[in-house]
Amino acid sequence: MRIRSRQGRAVGALLTAGLVTVLTAGCLQESGGNGGGSGGGGGNDDGSVTIMYGFTDSSSDQFQAEINKFAEAEGITVNFEPTPDFNTVIATRVSGNNAPDIAIFPQPGIMKTFQNDLTPLTDVVDKANLDAMVPGIVEAGQIDGEQYALPMSLNIKSIVFYPKQAFDAAGYTAPTTLDGLQQLTDQVKASGTAPWCFGIESASATGWPATDWIENLLLIQSGPDVYNQWVSHEIPFNDPQVVAAADTMSSLLLTEGNVNGGRQSIASNNFATAANPMFDTPPACFMYRQGNFVARDGGFPDDVLQNLDSTVGVFPMPGETEADKPVLGGGDLASVFNDSENAKKIMNYMASKDFGADWAKANGFISPRTDFDQANYPNELTKQMAGFAYQSTAFVFDGSDQMPGEVGSGSFWREMTAWISGSESEQQALDNIEASWPATN
Repeated sequence: MRIRSRQGRAVGALLTAGLVTVLTAGCLQESGGNGGGSGGGGGNDDGSVTIMYGFTDSSSDQFQAEINKFAEAEGITVNFEPTPDFNTVIATRVSGNNAPDIAIFPQPGIMKTFQNDLTPLTDVVDKANLDAMVPGIVEAGQIDGEQYALPMSLNIKSIVFYPKQAFDAAGYTAPTTLDGLQQLTDQVKASGTAPWCFGIESASATGWPATDWIENLLLIQSGPDVYNQWVSHEIPFNDPQVVAAADTMSSLLLTEGNVNGGRQSIASNNFATAANPMFDTPPACFMYRQGNFVARDGGFPDDVLQNLDSTVGVFPMPGETEADKPVLGGGDLASVFNDSENAKKIMNYMASKDFGADWAKANGFISPRTDFDQANYPNELTKQMAGFAYQSTAFVFDGSDQMPGEVGSGSFWREMTAWISGSESEQQALDNIEASWPATN
């Protein structure tokens, strides 16, 4: 995720494709939006539109090209303000009554802290555009049922990658249920190879890859309603259903022989390169759960990226039954501080099925719209990954990115690391995270 986002702060050069979820989570404010009040700068007299966002490098270039393609046709001048210190800069700008017209938030928690300064999107974005998006992701931009942010991009985190040729040659098949995933794990281990590639080292953000595992498994085993209750702390962090998710994670990953390098290597194994042994001959591990972004430049090894369709296979984290297809993901969210007519035009373009076509062809973008032309995706692998979200029975936004920062990018990371390293028990880790939850939340 990026912070710039979880992946951006933690990975730096790995995820220049900034469409990943941020790790620092903001706390929800009380409702009471005033339709774009105190933080707004009042718009630009010349009709230009200012857009601020946190992704940089090639992602910024591709985003600007997409916007300018539309803006130039409409005669709109757009001023782009990319900053790797987005969370700090946007807070300073809003408090100084100098907010941009549009801000692209890397996660909902930060967006929600500006509720009183943002313009509700009811009269800004055509509802038909929102209705065409993956069910579940639209809700990530809502506060008390009112839309304050538009999902601009999508990332999918319920993906299991595997070395396609070796996997097929060994006679393995993609599981369609969670029980089947456990059976496949046992089958691979019985062959003498570690089933899983797994690492959680990420400098100051060490531990975050483990949070995605807990979130995925809680969603799968308990469903989206319980998942959302847990994220908002309506049920405690150490609820028995969360314990059950951690138990399943332990069975899959922490059982002796299940991870390449052993359990003792996980906390020091960098998540960005943990999957590389999967492409050795023979593979040192066969499965790697991560987000779609690892199949872009800076993710898998270059020789793998050059031949994705022939070297990499994927299947979604399976549900309890074959009919269950829950997906954990995230995306960037566009909000409006100054609702000028030109800002509205830009927002509706970003909400349209046309936005992102060229960006997608460059392998840097997945659209949240289910009617997006999938011919724009540059390879079959990306089409398949996007399809996991488009065909999902439940799509939920990354939980740690919605939790208070003390938890989502603090105790959750630390306690997962302590548990996995063996310095604490599973129950101790969950109890400690629960104890760290701010009293006001």
